[in-house]
Amino acid sequence: MTGSEASPSFRLAYVPGVTPTKWVRIWNERLPGVPLTLVAVPSAEATALLRAGGADAGFVRLPVDGTDLSAIPLYTEQTVVVIPKDHVAAAVDEVSLAELADDIVLHPLDDTLGWDRLPGRPAIERPATTADAVELVAAGVGVLVVPQSLARLHHRKDLTYRPLSDAPESRIALSWPEDRTTDLVEDFIGIVRGRTVNSSRGRGTTPAEQPKAKAKRPGSSGTRGKPAAGASAGRNARGGSGGAKGGARGAKGASGAKGASGAKRGKPRRRP
Repeated sequence: MTGSEASPSFRLAYVPGVTPTKWVRIWNERLPGVPLTLVAVPSAEATALLRAGGADAGFVRLPVDGTDLSAIPLYTEQTVVVIPKDHVAAAVDEVSLAELADDIVLHPLDDTLGWDRLPGRPAIERPATTADAVELVAAGVGVLVVPQSLARLHHRKDLTYRPLSDAPESRIALSWPEDRTTDLVEDFIGIVRGRTVNSSRGRGTTPAEQPKAKAKRPGSSGTRGKPAAGASAGRNARGGSGGAKGGARGAKGASGAKGASGAKRGKPRRRP
């Protein structure tokens, strides 16, 4: 057994805007003996990190270049435009690309949207990062088009955002090196795909415990029996026990007679 097998661990990379909390929680519940380490990585560097072995798998933005990386598309993000709160577009519920024609639209170097043609007017210089572009929006220099998760990540009280129609969208995927599809990677794929503990292919999962059979009471066959002779009502009818105790109480507890034979103390039956 190698050292890695004796002390397994899992490294999960994620790009800005992705929140892996839910999947990490499930991992810790199912594989408590395998620590999971999160590795934050810029979107442009995510695939290089995976290829270099810096993480076992990662949440990346599509497309993934090359055939050496496997990828499972997970979801598509809404594209929004980040604007100052006093911008005219803040008064509407949705903005179109055509409505940004007169605005300077900032295009940071780490942009995650694949534009065929940039909307609006170009800025003199491209900001280095999305965070820098958000600062410029707050300064009134222009507006910024990003996936909604990035707008939330860089939220400021003096800014807001609106959904942008007819704009490119960003897709998030789980990716890993194809030639390193380990058992732990399979475990995480099962979690992301929503497999249950029983259906997961991952190691370290345990089948759900089967419900234990209830112990039978002594003298009970496990099925509801008929009342003993003379016990047509009372506890024996409800409890389903036909044992000696029920028979002994037949005349007293079931028929209602106390010290008298054949006489009944109950209310007389009404004649129809």
